Amino acid sequence: MFGNDAEFLLSLHRTHAAELRAEAAADRLARSVPRATGRSWLGRRQPTRRTGDDRR
Repeated sequence: MFGNDAEFLLSLHRTHAAELRAEAAADRLARSVPRATGRSWLGRRQPTRRTGDDRR
């Protein structure tokens, strides 16, 4: 399959670089999608609930 070690190492490097690029692209996509937080099943925003420690 590989004629020498240099071809093998180059193939390994290219494979690893492609995996790193795919992982970086997935991370960028995950950061660009807004998170749906603070909504109930009705789709309305819920006020933040205070606990006894938060009152001042």
